[in-house]
Amino acid sequence: MNKIGLIIQREYLTRVRKKSFIIMTILGPVLMAALFIVPIWLAMNEDDEANILVIDDSFLFTERLTDTDNIHFSFPQASLDSAKNSVLASDDYDAVLYIHREILSTPQGIQLIYDKQPGINVIRYIENTISNDLEKWKLAKSGIDQATIEAAKTNIKLVTKKLDEVGSESKSNTELSMIVGMFSGILIYMFIFLYGVQVMRGVIEEKTNRIIEVIISSVKPFELMMGKIIGIALVGLTQFLLWIVLSSTLISVSRTLVEQHFQKEVPGTNLEQVMSSSQTLAPELEEAQEAELNQEAINELMASINTIDFPVILGSFLFYFLGGYLIYSALFAAVGSAVDNEADTQQFMLPITIPIIFSFVMAQVVINNPESPMSFWLSIIPFTSPIIMMVRIPFGVPYWELGLSMALLVLGFVGTTWVAGRIYRTGILMYGKKISYKELWKWLRYH
Repeated sequence: MNKIGLIIQREYLTRVRKKSFIIMTILGPVLMAALFIVPIWLAMNEDDEANILVIDDSFLFTERLTDTDNIHFSFPQASLDSAKNSVLASDDYDAVLYIHREILSTPQGIQLIYDKQPGINVIRYIENTISNDLEKWKLAKSGIDQATIEAAKTNIKLVTKKLDEVGSESKSNTELSMIVGMFSGILIYMFIFLYGVQVMRGVIEEKTNRIIEVIISSVKPFELMMGKIIGIALVGLTQFLLWIVLSSTLISVSRTLVEQHFQKEVPGTNLEQVMSSSQTLAPELEEAQEAELNQEAINELMASINTIDFPVILGSFLFYFLGGYLIYSALFAAVGSAVDNEADTQQFMLPITIPIIFSFVMAQVVINNPESPMSFWLSIIPFTSPIIMMVRIPFGVPYWELGLSMALLVLGFVGTTWVAGRIYRTGILMYGKKISYKELWKWLRYH
């Protein structure tokens, strides 16, 4: 056991001291924080200023296109060619909006002719405004009162509640559970591949450099394999925990700085309002109604976040990350010991990677029906449970299912390690021979 500890220490210290580890440990949280803060910063500094000349041959929209804070319409008494020349000759105008004469019968012919590419919000505002006006024109022409249509519109929003075993109800948010589950599954998928392949490459490197012959003279092959697997697992765990701490710190600091900056520009406005207002695409709503809807959506989102049991999710994530990694890294180590170079690993990689790739593909099916029999069995089988169970947990999984899945994952690791160890002890000293599946089967039967 002391020898395994020394190997773990060597693998851990060697890898955490590498420049690549330090760079990725710092760069990872920066990228995660950037994913959160950059869209907000872009929304705050969004420049959708546009001055548009309107040539309306239908005479239906003259003076009906209303200006916004960033979009301004002008209605010159000029031809289309003259308006185009004005856009090209002057910096005062950015585009020409041409509305043809037969707009009521053929609404597809509207053109926006620009010198500088307009923002997507400008295009959507024009589309929504013209669409709404055309709808009102057609309703009025048919003798239908617009107020009657508006009064008939009814928005339904289901309130989802989970019923536990004792009959208590708790509010839930299916969309949020889907996001958390899928994100957790993707992370485990990435980490298993990232660190599992590191184990395989480390074994191949030591075998190619003949260092393994010296090491094997002092320790047993199984001890070397376990030390390498556990050492790299600790490296991955260290990097993951550092990512969580640094990402949380960067996001919190960036969020505070952005809020302070924006409050100087618009006192009394918080970050949630910035995010909501930047995504608003309903210009027909009054500002007061819009703010009320945004605040209500924020309150609902926060209430939904509070219903998710993050301690259970984080604890489960660490367990399934380690369990999944240990199972697959043992197999990756066995493959590395059976070949002389990385190019020869392809024939053995396919059977190993199929279960984890299958899990990732099926996660998209499981997330739509996390309580189905297929979802249950995929979350129990050790080779698929690390990803599938993490997809299911945010929706609420009975503790007996979670316990059974964890127990089988541990047993799966023990069995996989036994198989990998028998291959590793023979293959690690085998050179210059192309290994087949038949040969691997013989190694498994050696005593």
